[in-house]
Amino acid sequence: MSSRENATEIPFEKAMKRLEEIASQLEDGELALEKSLKLFEEGVSLAGTLETRLASAEMRVEQLLASADGRERIEALDAQEDGEE
Repeated sequence: MSSRENATEIPFEKAMKRLEEIASQLEDGELALEKSLKLFEEGVSLAGTLETRLASAEMRVEQLLASADGRERIEALDAQEDGEE
């Protein structure tokens, strides 16, 4: 992702992959300070965008789980995963 490309305009999976790439590059410690700072800034921006998208998706799931009588039926997403193991 170029620094000019808006993080909200790319697919979630692509933004997540880019964030993983940034983390890997920063962990290697081979970059110049200025390059590291630019990547860190991009990573912080991506992380914020991804967090917002995940919160929005969680709200949508909660709305979909609302029961027919209008009462919310909120279930933890991990509860289903725990039962499948």
